[in-house]
Amino acid sequence: MSAMWDQLGPGLWPAFWITIQLTFWSALGAMILGTVLTAMRVSPVGILRWMATTYITIVRNTPLTLIILFCSFGLYQNLGFALASRDSDTFLVDNNFRLAIVGFILYTSAFVAESLRSGINTVDFGQAEAARSLGLGFGQTFRTIIFPQAVRAAIVPLGNTLIALTKNTTIASAIGVAEASLLMKSTIEMHANQLFVIFLIFAAGFIILTLPMGLGLGKLSEKVAVKK
Repeated sequence: MSAMWDQLGPGLWPAFWITIQLTFWSALGAMILGTVLTAMRVSPVGILRWMATTYITIVRNTPLTLIILFCSFGLYQNLGFALASRDSDTFLVDNNFRLAIVGFILYTSAFVAESLRSGINTVDFGQAEAARSLGLGFGQTFRTIIFPQAVRAAIVPLGNTLIALTKNTTIASAIGVAEASLLMKSTIEMHANQLFVIFLIFAAGFIILTLPMGLGLGKLSEKVAVKK
């Protein structure tokens, strides 16, 4: 047990810190791209609706592992698309970390868009008609009337998406990002007889990350819910 902890202990917090960073930056980017996709999905312009619908349908039905591997092998190794300075001593580490974030954003934004669209469906259509009668364009109506209410109604599904994203960050280990699951795998390889102990440690770590999210966002949803 002590030998296992000597290997696991020093790297536990840095590994989960990488997981937290992956979650934060991916969630931020996915929220931005998901909002754009939502606006396109409900836009009066047919081609924009088609583009958003096609993107969401394809991404939602593509395994996340394939998207992450595409970002690493496709964007970087085949197309030479790098997100870090090649002169840096930590080029590979930084580049893989950022490519993983790109993959998570591309994937998660599709689910964010669907969550926001479900929120839009709770907004009375008459409000959009009233805004149009007042001379407001689609952009103004979406930005000032529809979207704020949609976010309030979609907090729970958005929270579920955030929790799923946190757990999905384990896929980043496929391209060598040193997050929690990669540390777990290397520890199990060296201490296979401690499998259940190691599993419980990492399971507890993810519960500590995700449980407050669910509880906090549930309370927030109750507080800001649109009153009918």
